[in-house]
Amino acid sequence: MFVIGLWGIDRGGMWRDEAVTFQVARRSLPQIWHLLHSVDAVHGLYYLLMHPVLAVRPGEVALRLPSLCAAAVTASLVAALGVRLARPRVGLWAGLLYAVTPVVGHFAQEGRAYALVSAGVAGATFLLVRAAGSGGWPSGTGVCVGCGAVGACRAVPRAPIGVLRSCVGCGRVGACRAVSRVPGWGWGVYGGVVGVTVLLHEFAVLVLLAHAGTLVLARVSRDVWWGWGRAVAGVVLVVVPLAVVSHGQAGQVAWLRAPDGAAVEALLRSFAGPTPLVLGPYLLLIVLALRGPLARRGAFSLPAVALPLLLVPPATLLAVSRHWPLYDDRYVLYALAGAPLLAAAGAERLAGAAARLYGRRTPRHVHPYAVTCLGVCGVALALVAQLPVLRADRDPARRPDDLAAVSAAAARRMSHGDPVLFLPALARRAAVAYPKGFRGTADIALREPGPVSGTLYGRETSPGELRRRLDGLDRVWVVAEPYALRPGWYPPVPAEQVKLALLEGEFVPRAEYVRKASVMRLYVRRSVAAGPAGVTRSPGSPPAPPRPARP
Repeated sequence: MFVIGLWGIDRGGMWRDEAVTFQVARRSLPQIWHLLHSVDAVHGLYYLLMHPVLAVRPGEVALRLPSLCAAAVTASLVAALGVRLARPRVGLWAGLLYAVTPVVGHFAQEGRAYALVSAGVAGATFLLVRAAGSGGWPSGTGVCVGCGAVGACRAVPRAPIGVLRSCVGCGRVGACRAVSRVPGWGWGVYGGVVGVTVLLHEFAVLVLLAHAGTLVLARVSRDVWWGWGRAVAGVVLVVVPLAVVSHGQAGQVAWLRAPDGAAVEALLRSFAGPTPLVLGPYLLLIVLALRGPLARRGAFSLPAVALPLLLVPPATLLAVSRHWPLYDDRYVLYALAGAPLLAAAGAERLAGAAARLYGRRTPRHVHPYAVTCLGVCGVALALVAQLPVLRADRDPARRPDDLAAVSAAAARRMSHGDPVLFLPALARRAAVAYPKGFRGTADIALREPGPVSGTLYGRETSPGELRRRLDGLDRVWVVAEPYALRPGWYPPVPAEQVKLALLEGEFVPRAEYVRKASVMRLYVRRSVAAGPAGVTRSPGSPPAPPRPARP
């Protein structure tokens, strides 16, 4: 996982969300705290964690390195779950399969909190299995390393008293081990990990529903429910204040739309594989893992843990988003950990069926590690099949925008002292993330920069002052979001309305440079414009359509 994540981690450009992390985490702690009162409270803990990281060496690699480390930890925890719930080779296959999934590699190179949230959820799931699987059973109870059943072991005749050797569930002899008791603070550690994970992103709270589903399928004892309930109560005390504050900042997710069938299909492909060559076998292995009962009473089998983790958080958020749009696939990235576990369990079931076809568990002429190596080869084939997807993801053009390219274009086209107008104000993010390209230019609408004003992109001047500043200019560069220059867009903010009115009424465009998700235009005042009011566009740029009259 670490090797795949290091490949192309310095791709030469940040996109808008990464740029927010970069500029906020580099502020002082009082300035970060000031910002969280008005925006981005849901990412507050992540910004605080990134503050010392970027204080050491600010840069794109340092920005993404915590996500890469978190992805590697998650792959390890997925493997550990596979070992604990099944057997070592299942854990090996699951961990490797998680590592080669393209969407995991994508977020391992994102300067956002989603990879850290995935690590927290995987760690909490492991702690749940450990605490519930041992803390709620009498001393001396055994757990089967073959089927994962807890309390299904019995002593072999003539064996020493209390030695747990054979499993009542699967019948294996020598597959049982004694359960080590978890100290009383085991549930406290579980609750603490979930609480920190929820503070990294509040939608991680949906993992509690998945864990509740696991406990229902395992039919655990009352003591286990009591311990888990106390941990959940602590998490609720943590998440409620965050939910109250973030609800007041709900405008940040106003761009989300109700999900449809295409969103579900996209999530399926991102979790199980974007190419048909991987998607088909992946789904087949998951189906094989789910054949038969999910769990016996008190048994934390692999399907009973992985299936709720895979299905419950995405299904819940999708259902809620039909009425209150909140869904985005990155918000439930942590649920992906269930998919490789199920696929690995399906591969183990397939290997067991093949062994039984020969009439014995392991034929004498087959090396004991042959099946393990065969599974590793299967994961390697999945990696090769998805290599073009992984390679393409390293291209900055695959992100919604490339702020480094916008800054570089500004450096080539703007001169010292040129006035710049950002439309709307959030288009300033290129200048905030890469100020070198805008060095020497004059931001004519800015009144207070972001760190001082407690905002992401600064506080702009009043409409009257903005009009006076523009009245004294014969030319101005406009850096705009594409939608801001399309007919029909009418901003609710008065300052943005003044920008549009003055540009359309008193200026004409003379040159244009179009970059993905960003437009840069040079406007010249009509009274001093020489020649016809045409537009010199960069190759491939669409013509600027006329705007309809404003009411």
